[in-house]
Amino acid sequence: MTATTSTNIKTRFLVISDTHGLDGLDSLPESVSGQYADVAIHCGDITTESKIAEYRACIRLLQSVNAPLKLVIAGNHDFTLDIPAFQKILAESRPPLDPTLVEQVYGCYGDAKCILNESAGISFLDEGTHSFRLGNGAFLTVYASPYTPTLGSWGFQYHPDHGHNSSLHS
Repeated sequence: MTATTSTNIKTRFLVISDTHGLDGLDSLPESVSGQYADVAIHCGDITTESKIAEYRACIRLLQSVNAPLKLVIAGNHDFTLDIPAFQKILAESRPPLDPTLVEQVYGCYGDAKCILNESAGISFLDEGTHSFRLGNGAFLTVYASPYTPTLGSWGFQYHPDHGHNSSLHS
């Protein structure tokens, strides 16, 4: 047993990912839903098809989690958060998609990020280092990156032979 000092503060984390549009507390396993955490981190794929309705469902899911700080990092399925990827997907769609229908289902460029950023208690993390003072007095620094190497055409991806340079994706 160790003594807790000002530099040694016990902090509980709940780390989830790949919820793909699950909605509400009933969507989480009972072993997760009843637990308290100081920080909940969703590590990607909050949606299946990056639809606005799926972002709203994830917000309801996260708001049901018993944690005062909720952090969200995008995943490759969350391609509308990667505006260049979203633009490319729309441009390459054959036949071309009806812009009115796209806006109804996926929102306009930047809408998904606005929905996440405007949700009380939820912080969307762009790529980079983020720092938080927790309610228990601890100081948390997180490096977040949604990027993954692949040869596919989802969001936040780069060719494995070229490496990742965040300035190319901004």
